[in-house]
Amino acid sequence: MRYALSTAALMAALPTLALTPVGAMAQDLAVRPEATAHPNIWPRAASPDAMSDTETEAFVIELMSRMTVEEKVGQTIQADIGSITPADLATYSLGSILAGGSSGPGGNDKAPAQAWVDLAREFRAAAAARPGARIPLIYGIDAVHGHNNVPGATVFPHNIGLGAARDPDLIRRIGEATALEVAVTGADWTFGPTLAVPRDDRWGRSYEGYSEDPEVQRAYAGPMTLGLQGELSADRPLAPGRIAGSAKHFLADGGTFEGEDQGDFRGSEQELIDTHLGGYPAAIDAGVLSVMASFSGWNGVKHTGNHSLLTEVLRGSLGFDGFVVSDWNAHGQLPGCTNDSCALAINAGIDMLMAPDTWKPLYESTLAHVRDGTISKARLDEAVRRILRAKVKAGVFREERPVEGDPAQLASPMHRALAREAVRKSLVLLKNERSVLPIRGGARVLVAGTAADDIGQAAGGWTLAWQGTGNTNADFPQGQSIWAGIEEAVEAAGGSATLSADGAFTEKPDVAIVVFGEMPYAEFQGDVDTLDFLPTEPLETLLRLKAAGVPTVSVFLSGRPMWTNPEINASDAFVAAWLPGTEGGGVADVLIGNAEGQPRNDFHGTLSFSWPKDATGTPLNHGQAGYDPQFAYGYGLTYVRPGEVGALSEDSGVDSSTSSVDHYFVAGRYVAPWGLMLRDAGGQNKPGTVKVAASPRDGVRVRPIDDLAQESGQQFTFTGAGPADAYIEGVPIDLSRQTNGELAISFRYRVEAEPQGDVGLMFGRGRTDVTDLFEAAPLNQWRTMKVRLSCLVGEGVNLTGIDVPFGLSTGSAFTVSVSEIQLAPNNNDTVCPKEAGQ
Repeated sequence: MRYALSTAALMAALPTLALTPVGAMAQDLAVRPEATAHPNIWPRAASPDAMSDTETEAFVIELMSRMTVEEKVGQTIQADIGSITPADLATYSLGSILAGGSSGPGGNDKAPAQAWVDLAREFRAAAAARPGARIPLIYGIDAVHGHNNVPGATVFPHNIGLGAARDPDLIRRIGEATALEVAVTGADWTFGPTLAVPRDDRWGRSYEGYSEDPEVQRAYAGPMTLGLQGELSADRPLAPGRIAGSAKHFLADGGTFEGEDQGDFRGSEQELIDTHLGGYPAAIDAGVLSVMASFSGWNGVKHTGNHSLLTEVLRGSLGFDGFVVSDWNAHGQLPGCTNDSCALAINAGIDMLMAPDTWKPLYESTLAHVRDGTISKARLDEAVRRILRAKVKAGVFREERPVEGDPAQLASPMHRALAREAVRKSLVLLKNERSVLPIRGGARVLVAGTAADDIGQAAGGWTLAWQGTGNTNADFPQGQSIWAGIEEAVEAAGGSATLSADGAFTEKPDVAIVVFGEMPYAEFQGDVDTLDFLPTEPLETLLRLKAAGVPTVSVFLSGRPMWTNPEINASDAFVAAWLPGTEGGGVADVLIGNAEGQPRNDFHGTLSFSWPKDATGTPLNHGQAGYDPQFAYGYGLTYVRPGEVGALSEDSGVDSSTSSVDHYFVAGRYVAPWGLMLRDAGGQNKPGTVKVAASPRDGVRVRPIDDLAQESGQQFTFTGAGPADAYIEGVPIDLSRQTNGELAISFRYRVEAEPQGDVGLMFGRGRTDVTDLFEAAPLNQWRTMKVRLSCLVGEGVNLTGIDVPFGLSTGSAFTVSVSEIQLAPNNNDTVCPKEAGQ
C-alpha cells in the first residue's frame, strides 16, 4: 500500500506540527534520584528509518489534521473485548482493543476460531462506520507461545524451553508461524516478544523468560521480532500473515525483589543496563512497533510513571520510534492515580493506556486532562502520532486480509512439525545412569503420572485461559499428549506401551517413564515462597518402581528449575521438559530409540537457568559471587556426552510448613498456616475439630465428607441456635496485588439443606451477603463459587492484611459442604454477590 500524501505535502504540513521537546511536555514529577536514569550512559539503538519514512509521516500528519481532540484521546485508550462491544465504538472513538488472558468471543475463552474471526470483523466494521477520521482499530492479543488463545492453534513450548534450545533460527520460524495463526483469526498485534531476564525463579512468570542470562535474550530478540513482523519497508506495510510485535515488559520485570510479580527492582542503573536491558536494543533495531511498560518499578518508582526511562532513555538513547503501551490497568498503581484517571502515565511517556474494564471513565478523564492542560496537546499529539505510525506499518489501514479466516493455517502440518522440533530441542538431560536412555523401541514401556496424558499441564499457563487451568485434551484437537507420543513411537518400533497413572502394573515392564510436574499457573498465582517441589505422589511412584527393580525415567514439567533432588535420586534418568505445549511426540522423539535401541534424535538443550542445590529459592544466577548450583547454567548431557551424577543431598534447606498465600483448604487438609475456627452463640473461638455431638447451644458443627477424594471436604451444619461462624484463620497476608489480576476466592460447595436466613461470606474483616447464591443452588449437587476480590474491595474490604480468607456466617439453620478453598483466576466464571442479588 502507498499513501496519498506527497513529499511536497509533507513539507507543507511540517510547520504546523508541534515540536515541543518531549521533556518539556511532562509535568514535574517527584522521581527519586535513585530511580532516575541518565540517558548518556545507556547503549545506543534505533528503530529502522523505514518506521518513520517520509510517506508514512506525511500520511499520519494529514490524518491528524482532520482529527478532533476526542478522536485523538480515543487513540490512547485500549479496552478488553470482555468489557466493550462493537456498538460502543459509535460513541467512543477508541483506537485499540485487546483480548486478555481469559477473554473470548461472547465471554467464551474456548470459542472456536471462526468466532474469533467474526468478532474481529464486527469490531472493524463498527470502527469503519463511525463518523470523522474513521481510524481503524489495532487489535492485540497475548500470543506468547504460539496462538495460545484459540482452540486448535499451535501451542509451542514456553520461552524457558526455547531458551534451552539456544537456536535463534528456530525462534524466527516460531515467530513466523505464530504471526500467521494470529492473523488468521483477525488480530493485528501480539504482546511479545517477552524479553524479561528472570533472576529469582520464585517469580511466577519465570517461564516467560528465555534465560537468567541476558545473552540469550540478546540473541533471540531480533529473530523473534523479524519472525513476527518481517522487515519494515518504507513503501508498504507488513506483509499479509505478519503482525505487530511488542517487546515487554520494559524494564526489569524479571528482577523484582524476592521474585514478587509487579514488585520492585532494587539495584543500580548499571545493573539495569548490564542485565535487564538484554534484548531490547536488538528488538528496536529489528523494528519492533511497540513496547509494553512493566507493572514493576525501580527503587520504589513504578516504570509506568518513570519519565526518565520511558521518554529520555527509550525514545532518546534507544531511539525507539514506535509507541509505548501500558500493562493491564497498571496506570492505576501510580501515586495520585486510579484505574479511572491517570494523567501521570501519559505525561511520563505512555502512549496507549491498557484499560480493559475501566476504559470508559479513563477516556472521559483523559479528555478532561487534555482540555484543562494537565496533559498538553503537544504530548497528546506525540502519542497519537506514534500510534498511527505503527498502525500504518502494521497494515490496519489496508482493507484486504488474504489469510484471515483460513482454518487450514491453524496447526498446519508445517507448524506442528516446527513445534515438535522445538520440543525436541528444548529437552535437557540432567541424569542418565546405566544408559537407561534411549529406550529400545521394542521394549515393554510403562508410562505413569497423571501429567502423562494431560496436554493442558504440558502447555502450562497462558493457554486458552489466563492461568491455563480447566483444560482437557478435548480442548486441543490438534495436539498430542506425551503419553500418546510415546505409545505411537514404541508401537511403531514393535514394542508395547501401557498407561498407568499410579504406576501399578501386572506384567513387569522393561522400563517406566514417569511424567510429573507443576500444575499450570501464570502471574500472581505463580509466585512461590520456595522452589521445593511439594507433591509427594510422583516420588512415591518412583520409589515403588525402583523397589520393584524397574528402571525409571522422569520427565519433569515445570516453568522454572525446582529442587527435585529426592526425585532425581529415585530416577535412573531425569529430563527437564519445561512446558512443551501441544506436541508431546517431541518428547518421544528423543527418549524412544529404534528397535535396536539406537537414538533417533539426541538431546540438544542445555540449561538456560541454573538448577538449585536447595529449595530456598535464593537467587542463583550464572556469574554471581558464590555461584554453587546443583546443575550449572549451560549444563546438559547427551547420548554422545554422558556424565555421572551420583547421589544428591536431600536436605531441602526449607521449613515444609511455609505459608501459602493462595491455597487454604485443599485435598482435605488445611494448608499451613491456615486452620479452621468455629464461633457460636457463646462468643468463643475454638479450633474447628470434628464434632460428632453437640449441645443445644452449638451454633455450628463440622464433619468430614467425601468430594473429589475420601474425606476431601467438610460439611458445616448451622443449627440456627444463634449466630455462628465457621472460618479459616491464619497469619495476615497482603492480597492487594491479586485484586489487579482479577483473582477470586474459589470454593466447591454442595447445599445439603437450604438456608433459612441470611448467609454471609467472611473475608478479612468483611462480610458479604451470599444468601441468594446459596438459595439458587440446587440441593445435593457440587458446584463452584468464585467471588472476585475486586468485588470485595468494592464493599470496603482491605486486602492488605487478610487473616481470614474464607468463612461462612449465619444465625439460621443451613447445611453446606465445602472443599478446595483457594484463590483462582477469573475465567469469565466469577460473581459479585451484590450483582447476583439484583
